[in-house]
Amino acid sequence: MNIRLITPFAMLLLLSCNKAAEKLPILGNREAVTRVVDGKTVTDTLYQTVPDFSFVNQDNKTVSKSDFKNKIYVADFFFTSCPSICPVMHRNMLKVYDKFKNNEQVKIASHTIDYKYDTPEKLKEYATKLGVEGTQWEFLRGGRDSVYTLAEKSYLVAVNEDSNAPGGYIHQGWFILVDKQGRLRGAYDGTNEDQVSKLMNDMDILLKESDE
Repeated sequence: MNIRLITPFAMLLLLSCNKAAEKLPILGNREAVTRVVDGKTVTDTLYQTVPDFSFVNQDNKTVSKSDFKNKIYVADFFFTSCPSICPVMHRNMLKVYDKFKNNEQVKIASHTIDYKYDTPEKLKEYATKLGVEGTQWEFLRGGRDSVYTLAEKSYLVAVNEDSNAPGGYIHQGWFILVDKQGRLRGAYDGTNEDQVSKLMNDMDILLKESDE
């Protein structure tokens, strides 16, 4: 089940999906930081970044933010027994995986929200069924609080347990594009093929930007 963001940032995410640009916007919260340089007052913008994290992947190996250093990546939230949007999302994510396969500057991070059922063994089985090899596409498991906080506070994706929802969980189907500095650069509906095509185009733009 897909649910709507309820924060003012939702509009910015939606606008970013439809805006064609040669340089992608930087999304999320930001604050002005004032400092003195050579006797002059300079104001810089400090952008929201994804904080440090530590999870276990489909190979039962610990994965942290350092594994994404100097890479752009796409993050999403799912669970392996999801009967609604997850199968569509990950069929579309396979297109991203296939296009950028073996590109050392690109990774994918899929975070399970079912911390009870989705063991590394289940994640490995899931990855294998999708045809994913290696760890360019990481399927990550962590505790409820750490994953849910990361989703809602850092990636601005709503997730929750709901006994009345199909599969027992509700979550949004956003694919979040993150740059090499850990900043949010785009949000795309992972169930929409046109949005996923735009994501891949924006990834090309971001890779060029990173090389400049």
